[in-house]
Amino acid sequence: MADIDKALPNEVLDQLEIANEEEQLVGDVQEEALGNTDVEQIENEDGSVDINFDPTENPTEGGAGHYENLAEFLPDNVLASLSSDLNSKYMDYTSSRKDWEKTYTQGLDLLGFKYNQKTEPFQGASGVTHPVLAEAVTQFQALAYKELLPADGPVRTQILGMPTPEKTDQASRVKDFMNYQIMDQMKEYEPEFDSMLFHLPLSGSTFKKYTTMKWNKEQYQNLFQQMI
Repeated sequence: MADIDKALPNEVLDQLEIANEEEQLVGDVQEEALGNTDVEQIENEDGSVDINFDPTENPTEGGAGHYENLAEFLPDNVLASLSSDLNSKYMDYTSSRKDWEKTYTQGLDLLGFKYNQKTEPFQGASGVTHPVLAEAVTQFQALAYKELLPADGPVRTQILGMPTPEKTDQASRVKDFMNYQIMDQMKEYEPEFDSMLFHLPLSGSTFKKYTTMKWNKEQYQNLFQQMI
């Protein structure tokens, strides 16, 4: 009876092709390593080998952390280019908002919170400013504060999808913890937020800035700051 050669299944062929590619890749790496006398090879306990093609390069120490200061690891020419670009953009931004700053300063003067001794049109002329703008600002501040920063904290949660007891409990824990952070740990949040609500009706827009700051080796502190 004649022998009949049967073709290998596709799965077997794929495995053979992958194995051949891996052997070729390992062979290329070994040839490159042998051709370079500066290559460092470290054999691990499991039989694998770590190959370092440039062992003379000193790795940057302390740069692996996510919150590390990158300015301490960048070269001087990169830092000079970045600082020049940032300074140019800052000066352009400051120049572009001069008209707005002048208008905002005049608005603060119209609040009537400071006493002016006028000499025009005559010495001792009245410097009284009508308090209608100040009243509108303080009323807005009081109403917005009550709505946006209640006594139990500003954080509210909403469950997406079908609510379950597990999701409800998780949402409650997230809300309680975030409110604890804002109302207890972030001491600057309440006065900064109150000040922001005062400036909002005068400037037309204000912004919140949250920053995560590392205050010891293992814990991080959230900081809040208003921006106008």
